[in-house]
Amino acid sequence: MKKNRWYIYQKERFPLAMYIPMIFAFSFSAISYSAATLKGQITLSSLAVSFYISMSFFMLLRIADEYKDFEEDSKYRPYRPVPRGLVKREELGRIGITLAMGQVVLCWIYEPKLLGLLAILWIYYSCMCKEFFVGNWLRKHMVWYMLSHMLIMPLLDFFATACEFFPRPGVEIGTSLLWFIISSFFDGIVIEVGRKVRAEEDEEEGVETYSKLWGKQISIAIWMGAILISFASTFFALYRLGGAVPASIALGIALFICLKGGLRYLKDPHGKNGVRLELLSGVWTLTDYLSLGLIPLFL
Repeated sequence: MKKNRWYIYQKERFPLAMYIPMIFAFSFSAISYSAATLKGQITLSSLAVSFYISMSFFMLLRIADEYKDFEEDSKYRPYRPVPRGLVKREELGRIGITLAMGQVVLCWIYEPKLLGLLAILWIYYSCMCKEFFVGNWLRKHMVWYMLSHMLIMPLLDFFATACEFFPRPGVEIGTSLLWFIISSFFDGIVIEVGRKVRAEEDEEEGVETYSKLWGKQISIAIWMGAILISFASTFFALYRLGGAVPASIALGIALFICLKGGLRYLKDPHGKNGVRLELLSGVWTLTDYLSLGLIPLFL
């Protein structure tokens, strides 16, 4: 199995061991939180649809990167699976089409009204693939590049929660969902910044990283700032449900671990201290989603 080229590809470019638990936690939290705040009920069908759409969209985002970054990867990162010929873009394209068709069929069977939201996701995804038709400008302004690409997270968040409440007629969406969406948006920024802050010896020519662009101190400050905003948003999201205290305890522990890892990187930006930031980003995000999902379930 370990010699299978698709196993190698996913391990290098879309590690399922990390993405499956994280996206499942995201999907579960969306369904659970929506059910708790809008007086609904968790069902296996809503969770399955939310998980498949979310998982497949993240996979589609990776496939889009393989297409639009191919020339740059071939020049600066020939060791990656597509430039070195392990898999072909055309093969990934066929996988993407299959995933998209699965989205349509699943939404049609489960709740046809979701197709409208799915169309909005696809429109935004298409614009991302074309880098909003201002790719050169965006690549020179990495803050706007990051924000423009992270805005798909609120859309995906709303879709994931809609899998729970769309099938139920007459549901009025409350403002509480906004705090959930804000928290998830900044979780996305935590992941994005955390995976692009590297140890000094891991920086590569032609590869834009935030540690190279902004410097180590500013990068860690933005990373920690996103974690703090996510923390506050989750607190307000669970406040009305009476879950702010247990969430604060769980997230407080994760916050301390992340802060310690960030300071360790600033003190010694070498070796595994850079890689740990990506791992810590996943730990924070998983803890946050589980807090948003499990606490409402028990309450």
